[in-house]
Amino acid sequence: MQILVIEDDQTTAAFVTKGLRQEGHGADHVANGREAFAQAMAKPYDLLIVDRMLPGLDGLSLVKALRAAGVATPAIFLTALGGTDDRIEGLNAGGDDYLVKPFSFGELSARIGAVGRRQATPQIDTILTAGDLKMDLIRRTVTRAGQTISLLGKEFALLEHLVRHKGRVQTRTMLLEEVWGLRFDPQTNVVETHVSRLRSKIDKPFADEIIKTVRGVGYVVEG
Repeated sequence: MQILVIEDDQTTAAFVTKGLRQEGHGADHVANGREAFAQAMAKPYDLLIVDRMLPGLDGLSLVKALRAAGVATPAIFLTALGGTDDRIEGLNAGGDDYLVKPFSFGELSARIGAVGRRQATPQIDTILTAGDLKMDLIRRTVTRAGQTISLLGKEFALLEHLVRHKGRVQTRTMLLEEVWGLRFDPQTNVVETHVSRLRSKIDKPFADEIIKTVRGVGYVVEG
């Protein structure tokens, strides 16, 4: 994997980049949030490792800006801010995982592997459909009734999972595990928030709903 380490603490950055390279990854390092934004926009990385407290542009704002610009590169927050609210902010900002300092490199490596497995796209079913909705997984585009719909990275991943499993109810636990890679309940409304955002884009402007709520169970895509 090609990984961009975005960390202003030189000791931590050196430790992480050295470990990544020893495992066979390519690792670049940037210490400034604005420089990281420019580099992540210019070069196709497989993963971002992001500190939250950065000069120039903080980690949350950086990931939000990348998602708004259509960059869906997975991001793992690696930060000393470990409170529940901090984790919620990180996930809602578009982060794919959240690891609190101090940390072991072994755990970071395992989380990198998990994110990589979730992002791996099979060479089949690169076009997904549900009714008049179409997802092109190669071009990362979504259309409905011929109209282009712009989705952020996690919204795209959530919709992809629901459409891949259309006709089958997906519980909140399933979505947390498969879309966010969480094996525990973070006690947040991150799933509900993202489903609501998806509906505002792919259902509200149209006559028929694609995402259905199965009360007390979860969500299902029909079509």
